Amino acid sequence: PGNPIMPGVLIVEAMAQIAGILALHSGAPEGKAVYFMSIEKAKFRRPVVPGDQLRLEVSILQSRGNVWKFSGNALVGDKVAAEAEFTAMVTDREI
Repeated sequence: PGNPIMPGVLIVEAMAQIAGILALHSGAPEGKAVYFMSIEKAKFRRPVVPGDQLRLEVSILQSRGNVWKFSGNALVGDKVAAEAEFTAMVTDREI
C-alpha cells in the first residue's frame, strides 16, 4: 500500500508471451501451439512503477525439434528491470 509496483509474475508472463509469438513467427509450423515447459534464471533487478514504459526484448537461444529455448529482458529506459530464460514446446493444438 502506498508503493505500487508491477508484479514480477506479470513481467515474466509478458516475456513468455512474446517468446511464444517469436516461435510462431520464426519457423514453427503453422497451426501449432506453444506450451511453456519451464522458466529459469529469473531475476528482478529493479521495481517497475506506474508511469514506467516497459520494453521487452526476447531472443531465441536454441531450437531442437519441437523444443525451443529463449532469453528475455524487460527494460525501463536502458536499465534491466527483469530477465529470464524460457523453454517451450511447439506442438499440435489440443481440441
